[in-house]
This record gives sequence, structure tokens and C-alpha cells, in this order.
Amino acid sequence: MTLAQDDGPKPGGDDLFAAEYVLGVLDADEREIASRRIDADATFARLVDAWEARFSPMAAAYPETEPPIRVKEALDRRLFVAEPRFGLWSSLAFWRGLAAASVAALAITIAVPYLNPPLEPPQLVASLTADGSDVRYLAVYDAAHRKIGLSHVSGERAAGKDFELWMIEGKNAPVSMGIIPAGQIAHMTIAPAVQEKLAQGAVLAVSLEPAGGSPTGQPTGPVVAAGDLKSI
Repeated sequence: MTLAQDDGPKPGGDDLFAAEYVLGVLDADEREIASRRIDADATFARLVDAWEARFSPMAAAYPETEPPIRVKEALDRRLFVAEPRFGLWSSLAFWRGLAAASVAALAITIAVPYLNPPLEPPQLVASLTADGSDVRYLAVYDAAHRKIGLSHVSGERAAGKDFELWMIEGKNAPVSMGIIPAGQIAHMTIAPAVQEKLAQGAVLAVSLEPAGGSPTGQPTGPVVAAGDLKSI
């Protein structure tokens, strides 16, 4: 099995370039180029708009997480301290209260990082392509919800065949992550054991397999797309 080497952006035309811009996988120079093209090239701007609309169902599968209420209450106490109505500047109680509030604010500043739950792991993205193949996928891995969202950019599976997603970790044998559902947008739940390995950095690969997936537990058909997961 031969995987595409990671030698930078692969040729995929403006459509793939626009999709990678929306996903945020371009480097700083490429993002600047894309931003200028959005302002100057109406056709490219429409491609970007189309990809934003296309990825919106994928984003909707990952709900926002609200911070704990105690964090907001602590910030409210720190930022919106009620002022006494009368005798403010001449009130000894005010100055004592202000000193106490300052001490409390300092305590909150120190304590809030410990009150907050651990930040959710960052989302990872990958552009999956391969030399000589017209199959392209864009993958978003949400470690917090153990899901991978896949957007099918181009290339069709042959009749009686399925695309199967694999994780490749270093020189270890590929691990199947399941058959990729047909459609422009697909979501796949990832087993905890695979999740841990993905978070450490791995390659995603798509192989062409008989209907229902590989009968051997290892890729039997050609690898039609592959790419490294990168943080966004």
C-alpha cells in the first residue's frame, strides 16, 4: 500500500482551495492569498460561500459547550461590584470593602484556572488526496465527541465497491475506522482506543474495498486518498 507523501498543498483547483480555506488548513501565506481572491474574484468568493454552506451540517453535529455557571458568577462579582449610594469617598466601610474586593478579585484570578474544567481537545482536520486519484475528502475530527465528519469533494466509488476509512499510526498496521457512508457529508463515531491514537497524530487513508468493507481486516484495494491530521 502506497500513501501520498505530505509535500504541501496538492493540486486540486479552486474548489479544493476554497474548501481548505473554509476548514482553516491553509498556512498564513495561502490564507492571505485566498482572502485577497475573495475580495477580487467573485467566482472564487462564491466557491467559499458554497463550502461554508456545505460544511454547516457538519458543524451542527458538534454542539457548543457552555462554561460552568460559577465562572460567569465569579466574573460578574469581579467586574460589576455594586457601589454604595451615599458617602462613598468618606466611607471607611467603602475603603475596607474595596480592599476586600481587591483581595477577592486576586483570589478569583488565581482560582479561576483551577475552577475551569480542562479545555476540550482541539479539532483536527485533514485534506485526503492521492496522486493519480480523483477521490478527495476533507475530514474534521472532533476529539471531544469522538466523531469524524467527512465532506466528499470529488471522485466516485465504483459499482459494488465501498470506501473504507483507515487510521495509520507510524509503521503499525492500518486500523479500520469503518465504511464511509455515501453522501456529500458523513459522520463516523470513533472507538475510544482509536481516539487516543488519533490525538497523538496519525494519517487517515481511504481505500477502495468490496461492498461491506475489507474481508481481511486490512486494506485489500488501492489507497485512493490519504492525509495527515492537523490542529486548527
